Amino acid sequence: MSSLYQAIILDHYRNPRHHGTLARHTHAANAHNPTCGDRLEMQLLIKDGIIEDVMFSGSGCAISQASASLLTEFLIGKNPEEARRIGKDDLLALLGVDLSPNRLKCALLSLETFTKALKS
Repeated sequence: MSSLYQAIILDHYRNPRHHGTLARHTHAANAHNPTCGDRLEMQLLIKDGIIEDVMFSGSGCAISQASASLLTEFLIGKNPEEARRIGKDDLLALLGVDLSPNRLKCALLSLETFTKALKS
């Protein structure tokens, strides 16, 4: 893992963006990775066809928490249809690292949680 991307992941893990809960939200979901125990809950506020705010909470490894932090930053201001098209490769591009299959599950937990929240 390059030191630049390692620093970005550690920064988002230690100082997560959009971490906490929304007092008012329109969509919410939670998911967990039974393999390693990572857990996430995500809440969205969609207003006038735009993702106005996103917050996440939970616990897990640096990859799962940094992935959630990076994804929430990316989602704000997008419309739900645009956000629905975000896939595995997009999320991995945000992380900027190659991951082993076990770590890939950690990284994709945020995308799974977000997708479930959009359907709620």
